[in-house]
Amino acid sequence: MADETIGIVGAGIVGLATGRHIALRRPGTRVVVLEKESRVAVHQTGHNSGVVHAGIYYPPGSLKARLTVRGVALLREYCRDRGLPYEEIGKLVVAVRPDELGRMENLYERARNNHVPELRKVSKEEIKEIEPHAGGLAALHSPRTAITDYPAIAREFAKDIEAAGGEVRLGFPVASITRVPGGIEVASGQEAVRVDRLVLCAGLRSDSVARLARDSEEPRIVPFRGEYMLLRPERAHLVRGLVYPVPDPRYPFLGVHFTPRVDGSVEVGPNAVLALAREGYRRSQVSPRDLARLAAYPGTWRMAARHWRTGIKEYRGSLSRAAFMKDAGRYVPGVGVADVVRGGAGVRAQALDPDGTLVDDFRIHRTGRITAVRNAPSPAATASLAIAEHITDAVFGDVSGV
Repeated sequence: MADETIGIVGAGIVGLATGRHIALRRPGTRVVVLEKESRVAVHQTGHNSGVVHAGIYYPPGSLKARLTVRGVALLREYCRDRGLPYEEIGKLVVAVRPDELGRMENLYERARNNHVPELRKVSKEEIKEIEPHAGGLAALHSPRTAITDYPAIAREFAKDIEAAGGEVRLGFPVASITRVPGGIEVASGQEAVRVDRLVLCAGLRSDSVARLARDSEEPRIVPFRGEYMLLRPERAHLVRGLVYPVPDPRYPFLGVHFTPRVDGSVEVGPNAVLALAREGYRRSQVSPRDLARLAAYPGTWRMAARHWRTGIKEYRGSLSRAAFMKDAGRYVPGVGVADVVRGGAGVRAQALDPDGTLVDDFRIHRTGRITAVRNAPSPAATASLAIAEHITDAVFGDVSGV
């Protein structure tokens, strides 16, 4: 249908990429992005570590795998066209214990099935050639893994939307979503916006915004805070590229790793501790309402019963710099407490099913005129342009009878 208005709730990188794709690919369509904050990319996008993932970790055939591999190519081209940072510094995924070698081999086969470019297995000696200060028994080397500046990319997406005749409306916290004849009304206070179709990309608030739209209660969002250390500037030379552990397949988190940033700093982390507020970037931030919703959800207790030991370990690292750096020192021996200062933190919107399962893959579905992104964790920033294509296909599917 020509001359439609499409609403997007959320001005993170996924919402903005989607708005941009719709505006550019469907001339005559007006896009309105609604964002509660005073600027774009405030939450998950604004706290992103900047890694452009190559597709190593994701089950072949999954939405993550398919959209990440395509998303990398699209993002690389976009950054080069716009003069945005895109540095292929490479990544080592390092096995430091004998029991990790089998998992590393499985990861290699998975990455090959995902067509990760130029990936190879390297020996203990070859690790030193790539990362002279790193340790480990063996590793996978992904030379095309890159770093970028996702907040800058998000701001550029917003400019694209406005250049195409759309609008990014800031300071618009969504209070209600009402289906009306022929469309949807989205309200904030006394202000309301009428749209023909609506896309929900609300990140940390994705379940609560979906609830406003009368969507399913599940999955619920559990906020996990990831805290970082920073290598002191005089020690940043110890790490050339990305140095990661072999992930434990039971968890969606990758574990503590070393991440050079485009500004020259090097992050160490993150850990993963339960945040006491949806936007709880500091330990002191507590939301009784968010805690009450977590406590009332059966999935929270089932998750805790499965993973309480890991939770205790993560909290120990949050409270103790020495405990935090103990794991990191396995990958770059000699780096310790004296070499780091506390850095920033981000909060990951982790979707949780009622049975206590941490949702790993992207979850995107449409109900009539409303398309909801219910889970889009890392590597959503990497895959954002490909996710935008996928969402657009969902939005403009058959809505006869709606």
